[in-house]
Amino acid sequence: MTDSDATAEGGPEGLAEGDAPALPADLDAVREALVDWYEADHREFPWRRTEDPYEILVSEVMSQQTQLDRVVPAWEDFLEEWPTTAALAATDRGDVVAFWSDHSLGYNNRAKYLHEAAGQVEGEYDGTFPETPEELQELMGVGPYTANAVASFAFNNGDAVVDTNVKRVLHRAFAVPDDDDAFARVASRVMPDGESRVWNNAIMELGGVACGTTPRCDEAGCPWRGWCHAYETGDFTAPDVPEQPSFEGSRRQFRGRVVRTLGEYDALALDELGPRVRVDYAPDGEHGREWLRGLIDDLADDGLVAVEEPAAGDDSGETVVSLRR
Repeated sequence: MTDSDATAEGGPEGLAEGDAPALPADLDAVREALVDWYEADHREFPWRRTEDPYEILVSEVMSQQTQLDRVVPAWEDFLEEWPTTAALAATDRGDVVAFWSDHSLGYNNRAKYLHEAAGQVEGEYDGTFPETPEELQELMGVGPYTANAVASFAFNNGDAVVDTNVKRVLHRAFAVPDDDDAFARVASRVMPDGESRVWNNAIMELGGVACGTTPRCDEAGCPWRGWCHAYETGDFTAPDVPEQPSFEGSRRQFRGRVVRTLGEYDALALDELGPRVRVDYAPDGEHGREWLRGLIDDLADDGLVAVEEPAAGDDSGETVVSLRR
């Protein structure tokens, strides 16, 4: 079956019935319109100007649940500090975690995994990145989405990316139901073969610029207005997306404060660390040693901090915490 043979009732080959009731028959025209729109004008993020898989991996890891305008300076500073996987693998993990905290990138585990992934590239792949999504998932902390993004943007060798922006676009444009499998099938069907680099950039740009939570169809010159189900009907609802929990006052925020504080000192006892993490710290209070020890144990389990306990029988000794190097 060719694209021109597809019908709204039967759908293109490879799609389940009801996957995309508003998918146009002429997919070549749909594809050409989006790529032309993207190439004419798009946001100039620096990682879009490189095909270096390391630089792209750093951008993808940093961009997870972090606003892109905050990622740009952090990405540039990170690559100035550690321009290659060899440089990153050779540094202390604690330095990488401290950088992550200093730049408020959140979820310090991502720094640890990035450091370990660099070590894998150097130690297991002789400094050369794997090129397929399946191989890239062998790197520490690299899941299916990130692996596919790196394969797409570095090697033009990926599958269709399906993130929140892409789901919103497909749901509105082609009436794709709010179902992950349906989104994956339609995204794969719509993407032109061998064009994952430009296509995935373009459809994510469409979702970020023209088809956001509040659509800007005309203002952004959306190239799919002539085919879009939402534009035709005026119904711009989109799949429900869980809101990111508030960072302010969250456990994640205080974990970050612990790491940043320990980055300034060689080691601190719990009662020295506590007041530096929150001003209302009281050893026996609600936010005291037990609360702080919970944060410390979590960070220790993640391999980010080291805990030195007092010797057995030493009731006067203190628990001392430091960044793991």
